[in-house]
Amino acid sequence: MNGMNRTHVQAEAHGKDTLDILTWNVQWFCGLDDQVSVERVLAHARAMADFDVLCLQEVAIDYPALMGDAGFDQVARVRELLAPQGFEVFFGAAVDEFGRDGRRQRFGNVVATRAPVAQVQRHLLPWPADGGVRSMPCVCVTATVQAPFGPLRVMTTHLEYYSASQRLAQAQALRELHGQASAHALAPPLADESGGPFQAKVHTASALLCGDFNAETNDPAYAAVQAGLAPPLHRLADAWPRAHPGRTHEPTFRLFDRRYGPEPVACDFFFLSEDLLPRVRHLEVDSQTRLSDHQPVWLSLAV
Repeated sequence: MNGMNRTHVQAEAHGKDTLDILTWNVQWFCGLDDQVSVERVLAHARAMADFDVLCLQEVAIDYPALMGDAGFDQVARVRELLAPQGFEVFFGAAVDEFGRDGRRQRFGNVVATRAPVAQVQRHLLPWPADGGVRSMPCVCVTATVQAPFGPLRVMTTHLEYYSASQRLAQAQALRELHGQASAHALAPPLADESGGPFQAKVHTASALLCGDFNAETNDPAYAAVQAGLAPPLHRLADAWPRAHPGRTHEPTFRLFDRRYGPEPVACDFFFLSEDLLPRVRHLEVDSQTRLSDHQPVWLSLAV
């Protein structure tokens, strides 16, 4: 059974006519009560939506100094909890370093999916110097999955918070990555069925980019992600105006925790290639949970 048919069988088995994606900056699974729990975060995500794809940012491996103690392999725990439900879990480290005690530590993003996966890529984003400003490397994790309507490139990221110049460079790079991948779909490489690493890949111009962009809608980075591409390539566009025409974005950050600023803001978004916008059926922010300093966001696409 090929990947596409397996996806249809999955959708029928779950009795669904949508592909559901949930994105959440989980702050290493640390709630506002300073308790770290992978279990309760995933349970809340499942209660919010019967997600087919789960995108998580700020997932830690062996950082005991983080608030609440993230001194264990959180990726392994996510995999342990989701694998019995048919999910594959892919991690991309933005930070891969050794702590003062010599322990290897990693920090990055996760894509978990029960849709068949064609390929996975991890793209380190630009990190230009910005002297005297706190910063760390950032990454975009990409999984090309077989959705019922065809291949879908799922991209999740977490952009720099403190440095505006780094954040803008990263947003521009995300747009370029989308353009590059879309161009491969229009002009695929030479077909190769050798079974080696040059073998033919699944390329698609249909893409979803989500995560914590640390950019409000008036930030240059927000516009940079959505900047146009040379025709006939489809640019990325914020899904919120499609789901909620004329309605201001609901805030996703600083609703309850005001350490980073006095007012709630929207900075966790779903961007879609324009061909996917007609498929938007539902887009919701959970404004109640305090299991992270960010709120989860759920998108449904018609299949």
